[in-house]
Amino acid sequence: MKNRNIDFSMVLASTVHDMKNSLGMLLNSLDELRVENEDKLDDFSRFNTLQYEAERIHNDLVQLLGIYRLGENNLSAHMEEHFVPDFLSEHLARHTPLLKGLDIECVIDAQEINGFFDADLLTGALNNIINNAIRYTKTRIRLTAHERNGYLVIGVEDDGGGYPEHMQHSGTLSFKSLDFNTGSTSLGLFFVSAIADLHSEGKRTGCIKLHNGGSLGGGIFEIWLP
Repeated sequence: MKNRNIDFSMVLASTVHDMKNSLGMLLNSLDELRVENEDKLDDFSRFNTLQYEAERIHNDLVQLLGIYRLGENNLSAHMEEHFVPDFLSEHLARHTPLLKGLDIECVIDAQEINGFFDADLLTGALNNIINNAIRYTKTRIRLTAHERNGYLVIGVEDDGGGYPEHMQHSGTLSFKSLDFNTGSTSLGLFFVSAIADLHSEGKRTGCIKLHNGGSLGGGIFEIWLP
């Protein structure tokens, strides 16, 4: 019998990449359909569910592809300078149709500062965090960006019930800390933590912090970048 030497992990990664691109096109089409049929749809609830779940699956595929590349030591941060308020505004625009459909208010409170980071990697991380905030918030989400102790701190706040105590975290997660025997593996948390950790300056590296409170009184997810 022939040994075909099939690298299944590579096949899987390639398939995930294609699925991610297809879902990206689907999400763009859903945004266009929402705009074109705004005066025709009496009930957006099913449409909102469709768009939210498609966005969630898209984020999961981005996350899987990123973790695969991490495992292959093939993921690195390409640092460029960005004006943070503009970056957050452009990022929020992607979520605006769904937020509007769900009647969730989202505001940006960002200092007028520049930051050095990989925009593509940070976009993937923020998509994950915002999608989670949409799931648990009641009516409001707040994006923040400030300089603290020499770090750029980008935060996502919501007015939901907050993070349970076992999820409140500071620092960097390791893959070995994930528990695949439970219903929640915190794989998304690990992905965002890994993205933050790829950003470094000298001996300092990025990290995440999860806690509750803030101006909205719910959960706060912060990415600290040196």
